[in-house]
Amino acid sequence: MSTRRSFLQFCTGAGISATMAEALWHQLAAQPATTPVAPLTAAPAPPLTITREAVRAAETLAGLQFSDPERDLMLGLLQRHLGSYGDLRLVELPNSVLPALRFSPALPGRTFPDRPRRPGRRVRSSQVVKRPATNAELAFLPVVQLAELLASRQVTSVELTRLYLDRLKRYDPVLNCVVNLTEERALRQAAAADHLISTGQKRGPLHGIPYGVKDLLAVPGYPTTWGAEIYRDRILDQTATVVERLDAAGAVLVAKLSMGELGHSDTWFRGTTMNPWQPTQGASGSSAGSAAAAAAGLVGFAVGHETLGSIITPATRNRITGLRPTFGRVSRHGAMVLAWSLDKIGPMARSVEDCAMVLDAIVGPDGRDPTVTDMPFDWDPDFPLRSIRVGYFKAAFDAPHDSKVRDDAALAALRELGFQLVPVNLPTDLPINALTMVGVEIAAALDEFTRNGGLDLLRDQSDTGWPNFVRASRFVPAVEYLQANRIRTLLMERIEDVFESVDVFIAPTFGVLRVTSFTGHPAIVLPNGTISDGVPASISLIGRLYGEQ
Repeated sequence: MSTRRSFLQFCTGAGISATMAEALWHQLAAQPATTPVAPLTAAPAPPLTITREAVRAAETLAGLQFSDPERDLMLGLLQRHLGSYGDLRLVELPNSVLPALRFSPALPGRTFPDRPRRPGRRVRSSQVVKRPATNAELAFLPVVQLAELLASRQVTSVELTRLYLDRLKRYDPVLNCVVNLTEERALRQAAAADHLISTGQKRGPLHGIPYGVKDLLAVPGYPTTWGAEIYRDRILDQTATVVERLDAAGAVLVAKLSMGELGHSDTWFRGTTMNPWQPTQGASGSSAGSAAAAAAGLVGFAVGHETLGSIITPATRNRITGLRPTFGRVSRHGAMVLAWSLDKIGPMARSVEDCAMVLDAIVGPDGRDPTVTDMPFDWDPDFPLRSIRVGYFKAAFDAPHDSKVRDDAALAALRELGFQLVPVNLPTDLPINALTMVGVEIAAALDEFTRNGGLDLLRDQSDTGWPNFVRASRFVPAVEYLQANRIRTLLMERIEDVFESVDVFIAPTFGVLRVTSFTGHPAIVLPNGTISDGVPASISLIGRLYGEQ
């Protein structure tokens, strides 16, 4: 009887009707034991409609309990998930395709330069920098020029630190980008930086430069809130590796900057972070405070964090430069985990060179984040540009899109500089939007928060809000999660094929954001004018793995 019950349950799960299953059971039971049985092929299942009762039943299997309003809110998203599973199953997956379960962006057999990482990257030799006439102008200088002013003693670190602290206090009521100032720590660091400069012990280009970090990085003595009301007073007794390394470089931490609740959007427990260019509109997320503060001249530079666009999107929205490094470039020790195979930490600043200087200070293993690889960052600002093979994502540029005029102008500018642009195309036959690992990993990272009711305390309870997304992600089947990871491997192989012919390629920002997030490739986003109604536009450059230089 137990064998019969198991067989009937299997058939039901495969979409076979109860009547057909009973007939198959009796047919098989009549076969002699030595007669081989042909494998079963499930009949195509009829279209399913997700109901509140189905969600309640699934909760029992997962050991969860939601309310009826929460179940009703999930229905539309779960129905769309069901369609995504069908998309995944359309892709042929040979048995040899590995899931990207323990994620490394480097595919098997891929080799990289075996060179020791040299300390002290050079910055471009610039003309003599003179202090601007006003403090407002001073606040907006790129880091490379602030460094020159500090080195020539035209400004002190304490003076810069007080300037940025004052601006943070003055403009935060408008922008809502500061979670907590680190004023006492900052003034102490700035005084120490000035002392070292006066004795000829400058530690590098970031020495004495005030900066801010997204409030998912732990700093002892100050709350680390992750943007959530429940954590607004929580102090973690650890220092994030990124903060340790910037401390060692002589940089001065002035503020913990806002982030969307638990890494979603630009809304946090004190409201929405606003865009300094358009203060009636949000700054986008989730590195909202980092982007707004860098754009408004409230810090010399900022540190952001990205899972699937949280550096690139707010950098675009706030017209700054944002660098998403190769996955595994920068340690995430001391940072909130959102998705283990997708999270990256990177700089957000007012120039490309600033991003290079910050990246150089924070890259490399720390023995605490096992995903970090010891790869050189050999950036040379005097490298002959025309020796670089540059591609462009032809299909994305050709397709109608909001920023097409600006993007075409960017291609024309590259050609005027002498580059022979190589057309490249990214895979369009793989179901990128159906890759479920991001939701599953976030749901796993927020598991306890979900089960103890913490999601109910978040501000955005809409169908597009984090709580609904996380709850719905709890129901992604394990098999589909693994199949999505195997498709991710295929995607990684296709992108690596692109880099057989180019060293870097340019693309409309939102045409490659998701694809290259999943593959782990580095990207830098540059301001590229505006489109309709003053909405900022950007353009992206995508590099080889560990090819940020």
